[in-house]
Amino acid sequence: MTDVIMHNVTSADGFIADDHDDIGPLFDWYFNGEEPLSDDGSFRMTPQSADYVRSTWAAIGAMVIGRRLFDLMNGWDGRPPVGDHVVVVSHRPKPAGWHPEASYHFVDGVAEAVAQARHLAGDRAVSVAAGEVGGQALAAGLVDEVAMDVVPVVFGSGRRYFGSVTGQHRLEDPHVVIRGDRVLHLRYRVRHAG
Repeated sequence: MTDVIMHNVTSADGFIADDHDDIGPLFDWYFNGEEPLSDDGSFRMTPQSADYVRSTWAAIGAMVIGRRLFDLMNGWDGRPPVGDHVVVVSHRPKPAGWHPEASYHFVDGVAEAVAQARHLAGDRAVSVAAGEVGGQALAAGLVDEVAMDVVPVVFGSGRRYFGSVTGQHRLEDPHVVIRGDRVLHLRYRVRHAG
């Protein structure tokens, strides 16, 4: 079965952006190394981070994001940043005339989005963006794994990694711990009740 992985870069105090949706230094580690991540060399990181990111991105078949992230990034101009498909949780349809060829799918709810992303991903993983949508997916028991790229900065406030999730959710001990330069890559399996 396709794994659903909640993923994002986060500050040490658990924020994925500040109060104004500014990411500040959260992605500086994408540019602070000697190893090119892509053919165009736009991302250069330490070999440890590059190996981790390459394998993580290669395993993803579809992403689930919220409408806020879609609007902030203009949907990456119709090109999924990872995987082949993006499922957007939104009560509003795709903007009229916006990249009609793009493999972006708009659905009303988180459960429907994860189900559609699983179908689209085939035997590859589904990545759910952290934040409100990710927190809702975790609370609904739809997340198998939590992946965090923790950056040594404290925001103090902002957009929370787990959104406004309430209640306690238990994770296993981390099964991936990789130290990069100015980032710590962590992956935890979600401990499901039962």
